[in-house]
Amino acid sequence: MPKDHHDDFATEPVRGLPEALPTGEEILWQGQPAWWQLARESLSFWWVAGYFAFLFAWRTVAGAATQSWVESATAASFFLVLGAIVLALLALVSFVQAKATVYTITNKRVAMRIGAALTMTLNLPFRKLANAELGLRRNGTGTIALELMEDDGARLSYVLTWPHVRPWKMKHTQPALRCIPEAEKVARILAEAAETAVSVPVIETVPAARPVAAE
Repeated sequence: MPKDHHDDFATEPVRGLPEALPTGEEILWQGQPAWWQLARESLSFWWVAGYFAFLFAWRTVAGAATQSWVESATAASFFLVLGAIVLALLALVSFVQAKATVYTITNKRVAMRIGAALTMTLNLPFRKLANAELGLRRNGTGTIALELMEDDGARLSYVLTWPHVRPWKMKHTQPALRCIPEAEKVARILAEAAETAVSVPVIETVPAARPVAAE
């Protein structure tokens, strides 16, 4: 590796996790969003492309009333150039977001290392999850949204965790494994691990009460 190479996540003891796994915990799956699918879904790539195409067409038709079609289209081509720049930026943002993200499923929790500029790791134990819902696409990619227990008291910021959230669920933010390949397979892994983890009883150790001395 070149000496000038710098890995922002080189300090991670385990890829995608801020600390080493406790005894008895093991990684069942790790993955990242498909960046192109992320651009299409979270950044509305094709809607933005359609918007600039509409501006070009509208300016061309409007200008044709006083100019030739060629002159009008040439003048309106500004919108195509601007649109290409915006779409390139959206693709870049999506690519960087996807490469900076690591989703992890263990036999005890879901962990999400997210954020390109402001990196954070969400640790979501299975016992804190009320439900999980899979949204599957025809190409096999999909999003697994995680509904948190409402009585847990934990509240996630929709803005800080975007785009790794279920869209438009702002009051009760649902973290999500967005645009992951082979989503159906991953959902099965998650379901089996959660079912096994939740069925294991939790034994808490509490200090024994002191006996009351007889008077």
